[in-house]
Amino acid sequence: MYRYLVGALALAPLSPAFAQSVDASASASPEETSDTAIVVTAARTQLPASALPLTVDVIDSAALDRQVLISGSTVDAVSALLPSFSPTREKLSGAGESLRGRAPLYAINGIPQTTPVRDGSRDGYTIDPFFIDRVEVIYGSNALQGIGATGGVLNQVTVGAPQRDGLSMRTLFQLSFPDGFEGEGIGAKAGAMAGYRDGAFDATVGGTFEKRGAFFDGKGNRVGVDGTQGEIQDSDSWSAFGRFGYDLASGARLEVVANRFELKGNANYVQVAGDRATGAPSTSERGTTPGDPPSNTAELLSFSLTDPDFGAGTFALQGFYSRTSDVYGGGVYGTFQDPAIDPTGTLFDQSANRSRKLGGKVSYEREMPGLEDLVLTAGFDALFDRTAQTLAQTGRVWVPESDFRSLAPFVQGNLALAGGLVRLAGGLRYENVQLKVDDFTTLASYGAVNVAGGSPSFENLLLNGGVVVEPIDGLRAYGSYAEGFTIADVGRILRGITQPGVDVDDYLSLEPVISNNRELGLEWNRGGVTASASYFWSSSDLGSLLVLRNDVFEVMRQPIEIEGFEASLAWQTPVPGLSLSGGYAALEGKTDADEDGQIDDDLDGANISPDRVNLAADYSSGRFSARAQARMYLEREFNDAATDTDFEGYTLLDAFLSYRADFGEISLAAQNLTDKFYISYDSDTVRVTDNNRFFSGRGRTFTVSLRSEF
Repeated sequence: MYRYLVGALALAPLSPAFAQSVDASASASPEETSDTAIVVTAARTQLPASALPLTVDVIDSAALDRQVLISGSTVDAVSALLPSFSPTREKLSGAGESLRGRAPLYAINGIPQTTPVRDGSRDGYTIDPFFIDRVEVIYGSNALQGIGATGGVLNQVTVGAPQRDGLSMRTLFQLSFPDGFEGEGIGAKAGAMAGYRDGAFDATVGGTFEKRGAFFDGKGNRVGVDGTQGEIQDSDSWSAFGRFGYDLASGARLEVVANRFELKGNANYVQVAGDRATGAPSTSERGTTPGDPPSNTAELLSFSLTDPDFGAGTFALQGFYSRTSDVYGGGVYGTFQDPAIDPTGTLFDQSANRSRKLGGKVSYEREMPGLEDLVLTAGFDALFDRTAQTLAQTGRVWVPESDFRSLAPFVQGNLALAGGLVRLAGGLRYENVQLKVDDFTTLASYGAVNVAGGSPSFENLLLNGGVVVEPIDGLRAYGSYAEGFTIADVGRILRGITQPGVDVDDYLSLEPVISNNRELGLEWNRGGVTASASYFWSSSDLGSLLVLRNDVFEVMRQPIEIEGFEASLAWQTPVPGLSLSGGYAALEGKTDADEDGQIDDDLDGANISPDRVNLAADYSSGRFSARAQARMYLEREFNDAATDTDFEGYTLLDAFLSYRADFGEISLAAQNLTDKFYISYDSDTVRVTDNNRFFSGRGRTFTVSLRSEF
């Protein structure tokens, strides 16, 4: 309770109205909070967000563009705006990044990007933000988009169709440079997108190229490169996008979306180990990296048919195919050693994760005849995923090819009572999951154990329900219960088997993770004040935690309990064009790490984020706009034996200026405006005896851009 009061007091100076109302949306400005009239497609309904017992945020295109200009990526933008989202690692890997203490499901137009069988933690880098119109965020465990959303859903909705006949263009040119203007730290990006409409037919195609330089910290030193998980710095990325649509005379729409994204490191630097004892982080120096450079490639093709007037209801059909290829950095790790290949114990290798997904979704929603206040939605989802992880240099199998299949019918209902004063919502989703793995042999470092394959299956009925009350215009209260479903990182579990005689069919560690989310929320949106607060708690009897063993993270199955509080406030001040806002999140997570039957051990930094306060001021007048924002990550202590894992906390300030000229919008953004020197949260709390993985954060960085539309 002490931590919750601290957050409330931190926001109180923003507005005298805060004493009467608080905010759960956790975004940072009026433009970045969800509008109750907006339909959130990730919720699988045409009803507005105000009709759902959920905490929802919508980051619109203007807010997303601004944050991406400040921080460089969609993941960093979402992390900057949502206090319940953990600090990013500032690397290509998103391992350990969480929403409300659990892994979120990344999606593009509702298509999952997460790989359930062997989580490569690259799902935040599968599309360039230039092609994203908005990001829909649904907080907390849920099964609205199927498997994987134990922390919530981050749905990236791509740009829409051109609104008028003829040809239209959109371009972007930007330049980034560090505080010291070092040439090797300069980055550049160019993007172009063309839209064409001719009556019922429309097409949008585009491409981007971005070259990133080396990163420098607040002391002017190069940030250490992560040679294993992969880097954002010193990398190039290419992206191509296409969207083609046709409006039928009946009002239905056919649409095809294609996307290809590739990010590849240039491998111009090698890591120089730091020294935790003296507080000196690892740095980088020019050098040659052995093996193939870490990279991430994602391809997506989808087809959809939507009909808003099909039998007095809305019909939606979507099919998709996607594949990803993730290459990780290598090393002479004990896990990779095999005396039969290299008896000297100096064998170099690196892993590659490859996955392909095929799936489809169909749903139908309508008001019930004779009971128009009841809206029912019924549908069916199917997902087929095939994933394998190999060692690229020697061709060995680390994780065997595994086939995952999920079939899930669902039904949702929303009933309005007393003229909409009260709404009851709820539904069921039946998950039928099967995993197929052939016989395989583990690596020599695990004992070269022969494992009998199998086809374990799971069946779960997932529930959700809630109530929404709107007693007066602008005030909304809700309570809800929802269950989310995923499987633990099967690949990590399978590759780590060391005991002989294991049969995949009855191996306990493959049991699914069922997480739930109980939530109470209150929202206010009236008189220039948008405010809300929510309290949530979730649990899973058989959770999934990452634990470091033998140089790599493996999965431990332990019960998990998480509770938290979120609050935010946005105030349109009497000063024309000026708004102030703030957000706060406090999280606490427990598990049974020592297996004594008591859930009393703190989740570590790889599994829970620090408490946080966001503050921001926005100003807009005519062609000019500006924003200043602060992100305050509060200190956190863990009740483990090592005080080295405690997080000291830090505050980052960012700024943004723009001017809309006749030829386009000229913008200047500054990340870490005060050039604060800090150690990233992951480095400060995880693997605290490893001097190589002791990374500082990015120092002051400027980005100038020109966006044009014509």
